[in-house]
Amino acid sequence: MKIALGVEYDGSAFHGWQYQGDVRSVQESLQQALSRVADHAVTVHCAGRTDSGVHATGQVVHFETKAERSDRSWVLGSNVNLPQDISISWAREVPSTFHARFSALGRHYRYLILNRRFRSAQWRDRAVWIHQPLDESHMHRAAQVLVGTHDFSSYRAIGCQAKHPVRTVHRLQVKRVGEFISIEVHANAFLHHMVRNVAGVLIAIGKGEQKESWTQEVLELRDRTLGGVTAPPQGLYLTKVDYPQEFAIPDPLGAGFCLC
Repeated sequence: MKIALGVEYDGSAFHGWQYQGDVRSVQESLQQALSRVADHAVTVHCAGRTDSGVHATGQVVHFETKAERSDRSWVLGSNVNLPQDISISWAREVPSTFHARFSALGRHYRYLILNRRFRSAQWRDRAVWIHQPLDESHMHRAAQVLVGTHDFSSYRAIGCQAKHPVRTVHRLQVKRVGEFISIEVHANAFLHHMVRNVAGVLIAIGKGEQKESWTQEVLELRDRTLGGVTAPPQGLYLTKVDYPQEFAIPDPLGAGFCLC
């Protein structure tokens, strides 16, 4: 049978999602825990591979198993065997046609910025600290030109392995709550470092180092080397993955809750 899981994790101490053998990864930790519950080796596939230091509140994974366990047993049994910086929030059997990555219709990311004069001990690995004042209204207006279907070559990593750079952004919102600014992005799919590169451009605009039109200018260049700084990873969260209704995938716990 095929089982899907909802997973959240603090990526601070992980070298990303993908198993790499000699370093700590989210995939390796999950596979070890699930294999103990299943009593056989398990391979886990995710909706979106996150980089070193990146977090998730709404990651979705799946695996195949011969073991018969209740949904509750998969959740509780796995969580007992997982480190404190990973937890499973739900489990359910899904059709054989389901794939955590290839069945996804869209993904949601949040980039979180702490914008104040002094650094935070509490948020040092959970948000990016920018001590210069940021104008979130300029950032939001500048971001709107990226909504729609575009060639995002200037906003992907030079080493990105995606077959083509065209993606559709459904929503891109920048908002402030107190000392926090969040960049919320919903797209059909993302390129490597795409959100962090968008955040880097918007932060420069928010500081007043670039004008609002810079997002459009960078987009039209289609050249990553001219696209500005890649923002640090610790502010990035995978918050939700969209699937066809037929798979009945639950929304992540606290899906409507803003970290800021």
